[in-house]
Amino acid sequence: MTASESSGSVVRRILLGSQLRRLREARGITREAAGYSIRASESKISRMELGRVSFKARDIEDLLTLYGVSDDGERAALLGLAREANVAGWWHSYGDVLPGWFQTYVGLEGAASHIACYEVQFVHGLLQTESYAQAVVTSGQPTASESEVERRVALRLERQKLLVAEQPPEFHVVLDEAALHRPYGGSRVMRGQLEHLIDVSEQPNVTLQVMPFAFGGHAGESGAFTRLRFPESDLPDVVYLEQLTSALYLDKREEVAHYERVLGRLAADSLSPENSRELLERLLQLA
Repeated sequence: MTASESSGSVVRRILLGSQLRRLREARGITREAAGYSIRASESKISRMELGRVSFKARDIEDLLTLYGVSDDGERAALLGLAREANVAGWWHSYGDVLPGWFQTYVGLEGAASHIACYEVQFVHGLLQTESYAQAVVTSGQPTASESEVERRVALRLERQKLLVAEQPPEFHVVLDEAALHRPYGGSRVMRGQLEHLIDVSEQPNVTLQVMPFAFGGHAGESGAFTRLRFPESDLPDVVYLEQLTSALYLDKREEVAHYERVLGRLAADSLSPENSRELLERLLQLA
């Protein structure tokens, strides 16, 4: 099983959940009533419709019957989608160091066709060198054992493989200049990180821009965020906001549109990719 196939299972789970929600709402059936029909709670139906849990074939069959879906072809298609959605992602092997709320993001990230983000505190995880990632993890998890740090770094490096995959996503990152001056791991680590950023910025699928100190206040006032876009037309764009012990996934059209406008302003006000690379080269000389 390839990484794209396991990541795709997350997308299929969300697609199936959204279709089940539409079918339920079209029949005017409450989540409570739907839960009762499959011997489950209202919250279980909510988690299914959000794509947060795996699906049992019997539950899907019972819900489709409740929702009046009698066409054999339609039922077979949705049951097939449920089977594909239950494929375990490669990241499940990192469950010992991967919070449940972040597993969804890793799957969505791997399935996205376009990733756009703004980062403030440190270099984005998809662009971190191994040494820099180790310094970031150690700083954020000061009580973690050496083996746990190694596992977290290995997970981060595994995620990065998507940028050099056969069909990689378009990756547009705006880094606040502050992230380039914060010395994680010391000068040698920072030199290696700056060299890596210069190299990766030349990949055809990567657009790297720096928001310079000189610009002053800017559109990214609320902090770091990521917008994910998918090749499936049925799946809306998702904005990911990471917090200390949880995360928010926004997919309402008006909310995503607001972040899209912020991304546009950040891109317009930041240094161009060429000038950003020149800044990285100057900082490397000073490091």
